[in-house]
Amino acid sequence: MADKYDNRIWSQNTQVLNLDENFDDDLAISPSIHQSVNYAIKDEQHYEEIDVPLGDKFYSRRGNPTSSRLSKIIAGLEGGETGMMFASGMAAISTTMMTFLKAGDHVVAQNCHYIGIGEMIDKILPAQGVTSTRVDQTSVEAFEQAIRPNTKLIILETPVNPLMHITDFKAVCELAKSYGILTFCDNTFATPLNQRPMDFGVDIVMHSATKYIGGHHDLLSGSVTASAEIMEKIWDLSMTLGSVAAPFNSWLALRGIRTLGLRIAQHNKNAMAIAEYLEQHAAVEKVYYPGLKNHPQHKLAKSQMSGYGGLLTFDLKGGYDAGQSFIKNLNLARNASSLGGVSSTVIQPAALFGGRLPQEVVEKQGITMGMIRFATGIETTDDLINDIDQAL
Repeated sequence: MADKYDNRIWSQNTQVLNLDENFDDDLAISPSIHQSVNYAIKDEQHYEEIDVPLGDKFYSRRGNPTSSRLSKIIAGLEGGETGMMFASGMAAISTTMMTFLKAGDHVVAQNCHYIGIGEMIDKILPAQGVTSTRVDQTSVEAFEQAIRPNTKLIILETPVNPLMHITDFKAVCELAKSYGILTFCDNTFATPLNQRPMDFGVDIVMHSATKYIGGHHDLLSGSVTASAEIMEKIWDLSMTLGSVAAPFNSWLALRGIRTLGLRIAQHNKNAMAIAEYLEQHAAVEKVYYPGLKNHPQHKLAKSQMSGYGGLLTFDLKGGYDAGQSFIKNLNLARNASSLGGVSSTVIQPAALFGGRLPQEVVEKQGITMGMIRFATGIETTDDLINDIDQAL
């Protein structure tokens, strides 16, 4: 008979409820929030037991039981050995990059990334003496051509907005391993319920837990999952940088992740239905969603994803003014920059990013004046489609 805590016998929807069942001796159905900064030391032997990497019962900058509980669930869902929580997704990203990069190193990244990753690559790393090469993520050959003798890290994100491009995990990871290069993937948009990058060879996976992990628009947090060897190195730098997660935010995310399976199922359902509806609408020029059969990388997406996520993008024929009018006429989706929560949100990238990104970057990422990014919530599918219909 299998061990009751062996997560391989459970579906992911069940794992989010049970992966932490043997975490400690707290028998409360709803886990406690560990707000204490300090923990009493009984004796010298006890000190040696608690003063360890990723330990969570010594001092809260070194670790916290509530945060450890959450990271245990995320790591289990991702199929990784261990992980830790950070104050934000960007804290997770910056700490990881700084752990493995030093002056003289080189990074390979994609043309399209979350804006924070892009600014880290283009602004922060150069100031530290780290160079980078951006590539078309749809081309494995482009990744290989960009590798240099001093390349230490390949940064991935898939699917990525605005055009929902897909990166071939297996091919890129095999390439990276042949050169001894670490791979680091932002899996925020897909979540571990839609894809598990580590199954294809990715070394480090991060999430902005602010989004789907927490799922309720009410917390800021980030996570990193990796092997114990890699994670201890990241943890060691985090002790100096101090970008640790607040216990209450970890508790909120811990509560949120319990319904991740139910929420992601509805996010996926809503996005697919809306994408199929928009494909047929006369006011829509083009729809970008990997679940659509006419998406240029649908076959690849299907091979490495079990669901296609709650995010889609589409171009309106009327350009910028049509986009502004559409958003103004919506009743359900809120005009807001973040995503991944229970309520649908919508933005016009040309309006949001145009003031922050250089024009050449906007054009390189494929942002058009009439482009709309729609992040589905968990509302009833027909209600969302009817609202989009009247807005168009």
